[in-house]
Amino acid sequence: MSNENAVETERLPPLPEAALTVAQRTAAAALVAGRRGALFGPFVPLLRSPQLLDRAQRLGEYLRYESGVPVRLRELAILLTARHYRQAYEWHVHAPAASQAGLAASLIDAIGTGKPPAAMTAEEATVYEFCGQLLQAHTVDDPTYAAALALLGEAGVVELCGICGYYGLLALVMNVARTALPAGARAPW
Repeated sequence: MSNENAVETERLPPLPEAALTVAQRTAAAALVAGRRGALFGPFVPLLRSPQLLDRAQRLGEYLRYESGVPVRLRELAILLTARHYRQAYEWHVHAPAASQAGLAASLIDAIGTGKPPAAMTAEEATVYEFCGQLLQAHTVDDPTYAAALALLGEAGVVELCGICGYYGLLALVMNVARTALPAGARAPW
């Protein structure tokens, strides 16, 4: 187990442009041409597998920008996943996005510190409970499923699972890669 206070060397840092294969160049160009506009964060280590990068970034583009799950609830699910996996880069990107989407600072702070939130809307509480059970128990109980189904419908429940799974994939990749935070950024935990 690593010492969280130690500075760890990034295992899969950015690759030099001249060292990229044709497949890596193609995958990177497709990502840069999309909504993200740059190769950063999880996509840096994923570039080692350009086929996985290409498929993952297309899934992520849908889940982040086009999913039927309302953006505020998407960002809540992403923060819960980042906290679960203790993924600081993911947190760094999505805590501001969650705030912009309308999540209260007190809710974001509580998730970051691992404390139960003092207040949530009914929709937020449903997603909080659903994602919490999914990430901890790898399933959800019937009352939680029923609440999520009533809130999001079947497609939304499946997409909520997809959001947790996709951001879990990114978190695991970045945790193994030791993806560095930008200078001056800190994780809340």
